[in-house]
Amino acid sequence: MNLLLAEVAQATQRLADAGVPSPRNDAEELAAFVHGVKRGALHSVKDSDFDARYWEVIARREQREPLQHITGRAFFRYLELQVGPGVFVPRPETESVVGWAIDAVRAMDVVEPCIVDLCTGSGAIALALAQEVPRSRVHAVELSEDALVWTRKNMTGSRVDLRQGNALDAFRDLDGQVDLVISNPPYIPLTEWEYVAPEARDYDPQLALFSGEDGLDLIRGIERTAHRLLRPGGVVVVEHADTQGGQVPWIFTEARGWADAADHPDLNNRPRFATARKALP
Repeated sequence: MNLLLAEVAQATQRLADAGVPSPRNDAEELAAFVHGVKRGALHSVKDSDFDARYWEVIARREQREPLQHITGRAFFRYLELQVGPGVFVPRPETESVVGWAIDAVRAMDVVEPCIVDLCTGSGAIALALAQEVPRSRVHAVELSEDALVWTRKNMTGSRVDLRQGNALDAFRDLDGQVDLVISNPPYIPLTEWEYVAPEARDYDPQLALFSGEDGLDLIRGIERTAHRLLRPGGVVVVEHADTQGGQVPWIFTEARGWADAADHPDLNNRPRFATARKALP
């Protein structure tokens, strides 16, 4: 074992003692980041090349600063995104939401599907859809200027139509023309603040986390926005907390112009997102 791998072992124990959920992964990722190598090449770093700054970033992670804030990057499906203070760090759970949306759009008999991403944050969802559905026309909106600093960095050179604004009244020019509306909105109940992981509670923007007493305030607004934007037969996809399974589909009722409302599990088989189809006239 070389010096770096021995230090990684010690760092793993320190992160585990600090309550970090994935201590080995994070210790290795930070070692690779500091030394400029892939995780699989840590064994190749010479003892004389060990960089003591490794322990500086381990100390930051011990304080539960997000791994992605330290490295400045987050991986999402086939994307590498720039992230940092002021923007919500995309989570692996959202990848299954996007996967479902991509399958739904590909199944549509539409040459150039129109897609809207509400509350785009880092731009992860919009960029993944633009990349994986090449002929799609993707539009995204974000309210926070702090988040938009990162969104614009990530979308430089992309074909996504990015706008700043409130998700609830965005894209009036697209009313009735959209094939799919997707959103990962804030959905944590205000009453759950103390139970949120420190990485999210202390570092993610509050605007991207909390939404009223039951966490569903913005989703209720998105239901109306999606109905306005979608063509008849168009689909909405909304992420929610696993504890809200069964609640969100009831927002998309037949009485409000929806059909086929349903919940779907993530890779851990927990309720993660709801979908519905705008009813035909």
